[in-house]
Amino acid sequence: MPETMSSSEHTYLTPELLARYDIAGPRYTSYPTADRFVEAFGESDYIDALEQRHNSRPGHVLPLSIYVHVPFCQSLCYYCACNKIITKHRERGTEYLRYLQREIDLHVTRLGRGQVVSQLHFGGGTPTFLDDAELGQLMGMIRGAFELAEGGEYSVEVDPRTVDEARLQNLFDLGFNRLSFGVQDFDPDVQKAVHRIQPAEQVFALVEASRRIGFKSVNVDLIYGLPQQTAASFARTLKQVNELRPDRIALYAYAHLPERFKAQRRIDAYTLPSGGEKIEMLSQSLKAFGDAGYVYVGMDHFALPDDALAIAKRQGRLHRNFQGYSTQPDCDLIGLGVSAIGRIGATYSQNAKTLEEYYDAVERGHFPVVRGLALTRDDLIRRAVIMAIMCQGEIAYESINLAWLIDFKEYFARELELLKQKEEEGMVRITDTGITVTEQGWYFVRGVAMLFDKYLQADRTRVKFSKII
Repeated sequence: MPETMSSSEHTYLTPELLARYDIAGPRYTSYPTADRFVEAFGESDYIDALEQRHNSRPGHVLPLSIYVHVPFCQSLCYYCACNKIITKHRERGTEYLRYLQREIDLHVTRLGRGQVVSQLHFGGGTPTFLDDAELGQLMGMIRGAFELAEGGEYSVEVDPRTVDEARLQNLFDLGFNRLSFGVQDFDPDVQKAVHRIQPAEQVFALVEASRRIGFKSVNVDLIYGLPQQTAASFARTLKQVNELRPDRIALYAYAHLPERFKAQRRIDAYTLPSGGEKIEMLSQSLKAFGDAGYVYVGMDHFALPDDALAIAKRQGRLHRNFQGYSTQPDCDLIGLGVSAIGRIGATYSQNAKTLEEYYDAVERGHFPVVRGLALTRDDLIRRAVIMAIMCQGEIAYESINLAWLIDFKEYFARELELLKQKEEEGMVRITDTGITVTEQGWYFVRGVAMLFDKYLQADRTRVKFSKII
């Protein structure tokens, strides 16, 4: 697998090289990607998948992961592309919990009580829109239906504006061991432009409190390419983040798609940095985090060398799911709540995207699944290859041949031909026994994985995806 690049080696990731790979492509939190889900896949297909899991022989059942989507936010962040509902009516959270309980009960009916869960994530929206009592109620609902494994990864997304040290202590007492703070940028002008004011001092105090309390890992989300951002202003944010020294950093490129996301229409496109400025911000981010000792885990993830994510990268144990890179083994995933995505066996599913549809289905005793996909054998083979590239940075032909009873070189003859250009560009090494992503290529790993995406190669329209760097 590709080795960690030292800070001095970042010098050959020039703005020119970054600009060459400034193209759109999937993030591969799944394969096939969610844009391939179809409405022909519905509740009955989801029930079949659950029944198949329930009837599987012991030892053949994947571990279980749970994602809970809490869609509510008190105020609108103009850059946001998440499924969210802006409201100041706190009672809406109480109502939502009633329907989540019913959805959980539907799963218990099909799977039985006490399924072991090794990974749990609360996302949104803003999960901390719920007050401490409601968060306790939600965790009680989950613990009443499932068994949370000792040593599992239990994380929650936190808007710093919604918590204090007492609330963080409550999250820890509920069983969460990882936090993710949405920071985006420390610059006051940028915060004002995106309608998200949160002083740096507030974030520093919360991260320090998180360490005192005992959370295993604290992540900070950043976005480059926001309105009013400049290379100089973002350099100041990077300096502050390195002083903050979170265990993990997620660095995302802002994609301005106002025709798809209504909130973004409040952003003046003339205040956005140019493509060249965004490339410069990315380049300086890679150098700043590298110089500060962070390991580049992959794509937009960085971690301190002693963080579990960096250790998993070194040991070849990295995995990938709908929340991004993970230390947890391949899991079946139950998605709870409006718009939540799940994966059971060889299927993907997604819940209704509006509260009205979601409530109506659950009220009638139905799973709120409105679309999804049953994977073909070719999908499964390609998923195995793409995840090997995205997580380990290498493919051993023999392991794929034995697992899927194919001849890799024959099955992927076209893809291997396309890979030759990537080899000439120094992104991969191709041998008689396999393919290895180079240190340089690891920064553009999505561009390598894309060559094995049958759907993408057939449909070159990529505007629906974010840039691969």
